[in-house]
Amino acid sequence: MKQLTIASRVSDVQKVHETVLPEVSAHGYSADAQFAIHLALDEAIANAICHGNHEDPHRQIVIEYEISDETVSISVRDEGDGFDRNSVPDPTLDENLDKPHGRGIMLMHAYMSKVEFSDKGNCVTIIKGRSCRRPL
Repeated sequence: MKQLTIASRVSDVQKVHETVLPEVSAHGYSADAQFAIHLALDEAIANAICHGNHEDPHRQIVIEYEISDETVSISVRDEGDGFDRNSVPDPTLDENLDKPHGRGIMLMHAYMSKVEFSDKGNCVTIIKGRSCRRPL
C-alpha cells in the first residue's frame, strides 16, 4: 500500500493525479476505467476538502492506494468529524434535483466496482476491478 498526503487545497489535487493515475495506466487499465477512477477520485477528494476538512488548508488528506493488474483500491481520509452516509439525500429524487450536494457519492457508486465508507465517515475507499463492471 502506497500513501500520499496533501493539504486541503484544490491546487494539491493535481499532485494526486500525477502520482496515482500514471500507475493505473501503466497497469493497462482501459481508457474507460481510467476515466472512472479519475472521476471517482476527484469526487472523493472534493468531499474530503469541502465537507470533511471544511476547506481548511491546515488540515490534511491522506490517500492510500494499491494498484494491481486486477484491482485499483484507493482510500481517501480527511481529518473531519465524519458523517452518516445514510443521511445524504438521494440526488435523483425530484425534491433533491436542485440541491447542490450528494451527486459525488452517487457518481462514485456508478463508476466504481465498490465504494465503502468507514464507520466514522471520514474515509472512503473506492475500488475498481478490471473484470467487474457492476458493483462487487
